[in-house]
Amino acid sequence: MLMRIAIAGGGLGGLTLARILHRHGIDAVVYEREASRSARPQGGSLDLHPESGQRALADAGLAGRFRSEARPEGEEHRILDPAGRTLVHHKPQPGSFSGRPEIDRSALRDLLLDSLPGDAVAWQHRLVAATPRPDGGFGLTFDDGHRADCDVLIGADGARSVVRSLLTDATLSSVATLVELSISDADRRHPDLAELVGPGNLWCIGVNQILAAQRLGDGSIRVGISLPADDRHLETYRSRRALLDMFDGWDPSLTALIEAGDSPPAPRRIEAMPTGARWTHRPGITLIGDAAHLMPPVGEGANQAMLDAAELAGELAANPADPDSAIRAYEEAMFTRIHPIAEMSARVQAMMLSPTAADDIVRFFTPRPTEPRPAEAGHTS
Repeated sequence: MLMRIAIAGGGLGGLTLARILHRHGIDAVVYEREASRSARPQGGSLDLHPESGQRALADAGLAGRFRSEARPEGEEHRILDPAGRTLVHHKPQPGSFSGRPEIDRSALRDLLLDSLPGDAVAWQHRLVAATPRPDGGFGLTFDDGHRADCDVLIGADGARSVVRSLLTDATLSSVATLVELSISDADRRHPDLAELVGPGNLWCIGVNQILAAQRLGDGSIRVGISLPADDRHLETYRSRRALLDMFDGWDPSLTALIEAGDSPPAPRRIEAMPTGARWTHRPGITLIGDAAHLMPPVGEGANQAMLDAAELAGELAANPADPDSAIRAYEEAMFTRIHPIAEMSARVQAMMLSPTAADDIVRFFTPRPTEPRPAEAGHTS
């Protein structure tokens, strides 16, 4: 009998999983809550790491497509202090794909969607409940009342995962507040800011606060303000004036990034699962990506979600007659791999919003001669 696989969530992890399974001749349906691929903006750009995100794309047969879409120059980054002084300036080798080239989330998602059969994604299907069936598998219920059955359910449904609640009651905790703005057509409308940000990433680091900016492939700039988690209502952060007051005393060339935003600031809480969170194996169900191990966004989230997908797909393809053994093997390996990465992500997040963040991050980005360059911090992943 054919194994019916349901993937809840059409983000990068869920789509990577569906694509690699498809390459192995295993069908899966991705249930995605959004109405279409263009229903909402997909966020900023990602640096894909050779050992995780790029490896997953190679398993998906999409390495060539990735190279045609990626922007190696996006690896350039500068770190400034509130007075606008440069603390770190990293420039990659021109045209080199040997590091962690940037790719816009939307471009990467489109690349994955284009590699799947047209009926692989069921749009406008937001999972609201999954009920174990007496003979195994799950009955799925969606917000419009639609129902479906599956033999294997994989939760790729992100931070607020519905599937996670069937496996663990791990609670999320707020680790920061992120406020985002966007500046469109920056080269023409704000050439000074375009030059400030450059082709990659800019981080301006103060005491317990960061003003960051990132160049996207369409010429826009995505601005992010990171602040420690607090009890203030999110509405507080929708006021541009209130944000500018928080950066009082900073060089005006930097706070111009806040003033130039096209639309009102969009604040949200950044949450994380407890480091080391895991669950007891249960037949026919598992999690990947943020559903499995929500971490602070310091450059690992999307990369690890895609690697989860590649490893789970590999196990299922190697043992299609016994998906339960495949899931068990995936989970044990994933828990072992993720634990140190989650610990590192938590340390980096705390470091970036500390009173001594500037000094700490300069040290972080200045490897000793015998050490490789550390993972890039400050990326929304």
